[in-house]
Amino acid sequence: MIVLLNIIISKNYISGTIDKTLFVKRDEGNIFVVDDIIFGSTCELKVKEFLDIMSSEFEMSMVGELNYFLGLQVKQKDDGMFITQSKYAKHLVKKFGLENAKFYNTPMSTTLKISKDESEISVDYKLYKSMIGSLLYLTTSHPDLCYSVGVYARLQVDPKESYLQVVKQIIRYVNGTLDYGLWYSMDTTTDLVGYSDANWAGTIHERKSTSGGCFYLGNNLVSWFG
Repeated sequence: MIVLLNIIISKNYISGTIDKTLFVKRDEGNIFVVDDIIFGSTCELKVKEFLDIMSSEFEMSMVGELNYFLGLQVKQKDDGMFITQSKYAKHLVKKFGLENAKFYNTPMSTTLKISKDESEISVDYKLYKSMIGSLLYLTTSHPDLCYSVGVYARLQVDPKESYLQVVKQIIRYVNGTLDYGLWYSMDTTTDLVGYSDANWAGTIHERKSTSGGCFYLGNNLVSWFG
C-alpha cells in the first residue's frame, strides 16, 4: 500500500485533505481522479497514461468502464452519469416480504409525532435492526430516505409496533421508487451551494431538534444529511 501511495504521489497526484485515499491531478484543463480501486478522467489520454504507469509497476488488468460497484449501478452517458441501487432496493423489498404490498407515495407522514409509550407492544429488535440497516445503505443513492430512516434508526433499542409499521411504510415507498437514483450532469458549473433546515424541538419527549442539509456542486447533488 505504501509503495502504491509513493508512486501515485511521485507522479504529481495530490492526496485529498480529508480523504487521504482520494487523489486528484489537474493538467491542461483536464482532471484525473483516483479513489480506492476506481479511477477516471475527463481525458482518455490521461486514463491511458495512468494505466501505463500502474502496469509498469504492478500486475494488473483493466476491468473496463465502471458499471457496478458495491451495490451501486452506474450508467454512463455522453451528457452525464446516473447512479442507482435498483437491484439492491428490489432485493431489500423482497427480503422483508413486501414486494406485493401497496405502494406509498411518501416514506412517512409529515405530521407524524413519535410517541414513546412504554406500554406499547415491543417487536423483534433483530428484525427491526435488519430493516433499518438495509435502508441506511440505500440512502447512498436515495436522499429522499435520509430523514425518515434517520428518525427511526434512533429507536432500535426497544422498537415498538408503531415504529415497525412506519419502517414497513418506508420499504413500501421504496418498492414504488425502485428506479430512483442520482443524475450527475456534464452540463454544470463548479459553484458549491448548501442548504439546511431544522424542525426546532420536534421530538415530543426530549424536545430535541432534527436538522438536515444538502450541498450542490453546480446542478449536481454531492452531499446530504438528515
